[in-house]
Amino acid sequence: MTNFNKIILFTDTDGRAKFKEIDVPLSQGNAQSQLSEIFAAEGYQLRSSPVGFRSQFHCTGKPQWVFILAGQMEIGLQDGSSKIFSSGMHFYSADTLPSGADFDPAVHGHWSRQVGAEPLVTLFLKD
Repeated sequence: MTNFNKIILFTDTDGRAKFKEIDVPLSQGNAQSQLSEIFAAEGYQLRSSPVGFRSQFHCTGKPQWVFILAGQMEIGLQDGSSKIFSSGMHFYSADTLPSGADFDPAVHGHWSRQVGAEPLVTLFLKD
């Protein structure tokens, strides 16, 4: 592997949340241990969500990595599409409210929910 696939939940120019994927080069290290550059982080937060958890539409306050430690998390967008992330998966959440905008739950943000019979456990790594 020479690249790491980074799934990003972001706010597009129309103010709506969307997903995109980019490759992060693994250009450091060696053949047995290919590494990316070192990225700064502010801290982390753990969350446990019970079976049946579902949020309302909201924006990410500050960009962060979301790592699924146990269970499954579904992220839904305003266009009706969604993605399910299972234990061991991750994405980068940068779906922030556009500068100067007032939050409109019919336009902005995404929702999240726990999926399946197992509680959802996530780790948020703040940028």
